[in-house]
Amino acid sequence: MSTSTQINLADYIRAIPDFPKPGILFRDITPLLASPEAFGEAIDRMAQRYRGQKIDVVAAAEARGFIFAAPLALKLRAGFVPVRKPGKLPFDTHAFHYELEYGTDTLEVHRDGIRPGQNVLLVDDLLATGGTIEACCRLVEATGAKVAGCAFLIELTALGGAARIAPNEVFSLMRYDG
Repeated sequence: MSTSTQINLADYIRAIPDFPKPGILFRDITPLLASPEAFGEAIDRMAQRYRGQKIDVVAAAEARGFIFAAPLALKLRAGFVPVRKPGKLPFDTHAFHYELEYGTDTLEVHRDGIRPGQNVLLVDDLLATGGTIEACCRLVEATGAKVAGCAFLIELTALGGAARIAPNEVFSLMRYDG
């Protein structure tokens, strides 16, 4: 049986140069997802970080964030709330509009998904520039809830995402400079 000291999660991350365009080193998480031991270990390590804290809701933006947030919510005995693009949620929503490098985007959450005063843990697979997670933080705050932290499988430190979402706490299982 594997323990956290035996599994090096970085061994399950594949580096793919020049994807999706030249100059980008893509961190492919699919080998980790394909390994029940590594995937389970990643969820266990995230849960260990937040176990004992009052986390009411685990929320994540589509789509890869859902992969980590849903099992983490179960481990923390918290609800899971999806954050989606416009038109994807069937009920009344809160929306947050934000600026991108070349335009704007919007994220939405059901109005009854996150309630004022709740502690919300935001989860995603990767923290790069921080634009999407910053929008998620603002959306959570607009509901009257509190961002309890932001958890990631991977953080690309050179891109400055953690600074962008400060003062919110960032927890990453793995960090890469590039």
